[in-house]
Amino acid sequence: MLISLIMRCFQHPVAAGAALWIAAVTCGQSVYAAGTNELREQVRATERAFAKTMADRDIGAFESFLAPDTVFMSGARASRGPKEVLAEWRPLFSGPAPFSWEPQNVEVIGSGNLAMSSGPVRDASGKRVGTFNSVWRREKNGKWRIVLDNGCPACDCGAVPK
Repeated sequence: MLISLIMRCFQHPVAAGAALWIAAVTCGQSVYAAGTNELREQVRATERAFAKTMADRDIGAFESFLAPDTVFMSGARASRGPKEVLAEWRPLFSGPAPFSWEPQNVEVIGSGNLAMSSGPVRDASGKRVGTFNSVWRREKNGKWRIVLDNGCPACDCGAVPK
């Protein structure tokens, strides 16, 4: 139907240009939306795989998700680079998993190169004890690596004032 409309519009140059512009914008939006949804699901799957490293007690796999310039916040302290992050997290990988996390919200910026994931952090009993916030960067090979990570304690904040 769109093609027949465009073909009819070619009889008038201004209408043909407008029809082509509308088709390009409409198709571009569909491709963008599909691409964004696909990237969002890639990040969600990556975050789940990252969380599984804690459940599996596999610090080597954990390290594979860290970007070379990663920064993890712990309160007011920043651990910079995989070496510092691993030093901070290594004790958490001994014994049973002290917590778990799962992505609840995932968003990707328009360029498709950065994404944010956030969601609940639960203690070993399953009680929600915080919220994580992670920023992921898509590398040239398509792999997502974490560049920023920060958590905050759970709160009972009540209703948001209007």
